[in-house]
Amino acid sequence: MDTGTHLVMGFALGGLATLDPVVTENTINSHSILFATIIGSQIPDIDTFLKFRNNAVYIRNHRGATHSIPAIILWSLLITICGSFIFQGANLFHLWLWAFLAVFLHVFVDIFNAYGTQALRPFSSKWVALGIINTFDPFIFIIHVIGLIIWAFGANPGITFIVVYSIIIIYYLTRFAEQWLVKKAVLKLIPDAEKIIIAPTMRFFKWRIVVSTKDQFFVGSAYKHEVTILDEFDRIPIPENNIIDQAKKDKNISAFLSFSPIYRWVIKELNTGYEVQFIDLRYRSKGHYPFVAIVQMKDDLDITGSYTGWIYSKEKLRKKLDIATRT
Repeated sequence: MDTGTHLVMGFALGGLATLDPVVTENTINSHSILFATIIGSQIPDIDTFLKFRNNAVYIRNHRGATHSIPAIILWSLLITICGSFIFQGANLFHLWLWAFLAVFLHVFVDIFNAYGTQALRPFSSKWVALGIINTFDPFIFIIHVIGLIIWAFGANPGITFIVVYSIIIIYYLTRFAEQWLVKKAVLKLIPDAEKIIIAPTMRFFKWRIVVSTKDQFFVGSAYKHEVTILDEFDRIPIPENNIIDQAKKDKNISAFLSFSPIYRWVIKELNTGYEVQFIDLRYRSKGHYPFVAIVQMKDDLDITGSYTGWIYSKEKLRKKLDIATRT
């Protein structure tokens, strides 16, 4: 989920925590638990700062180790230790318990996005992405805000957020049902589909679709279970040659390939060498595929520039490659 939604979830979990009698025993406990739920709802995304290094490091690591099973344990312990110094006399077990629940809930809700997490690490590095909830879901954000407003006007926060989360559970189940109906429609249209990726959007009935068969990729969208194919590409295996081998050694290309589950590739001959492109098919927007990895190299395969990330214009791409070449 996005940072704003995680934040309101932290406050909401703090409200839910008032159902715990230990939390309401005294002000120190109530304040320490609210501290734990707010910080716990945010701390797994501390790896967002990796963007300041470069996109390759960010793509390879975001929602990886910081969202793993050991991280859930370590984050909750760290919050408890910090809380014990800030709120002296607080009940440390319940401080840890609610910190753990906040961190766990953060990681748990992230697996329902199309981006997903490596939540099964260290047992598996597989990305878990159920793809039923958009990274920012207006309904989930707004219902949390409504709950917080009702709390601010004096309603019992525990009861308020039991109702809020009951509604959200029903919403999630409805989203699962919608996705299943879309998948059923895709299989009817493309019965030989080998892999189907159905990703949500901010609109309840609209979904992005990518399908691979033995010989083709299909990119489309669905609205109210009606599937429209927008693009088709031949599925050509990546060749084994020196150009591709050299490209895969580049940090931007290797980061992209470690993350993207479905993409096509292009090799272009330039006046001075080659350009290799890998294009993620999941994020088609207005006829454009913005998430890419590109490397340029000379005739002797010496890499002169590379980039991975979101590009919405050729001018921006060329600028990024020029910067990479100078650095």
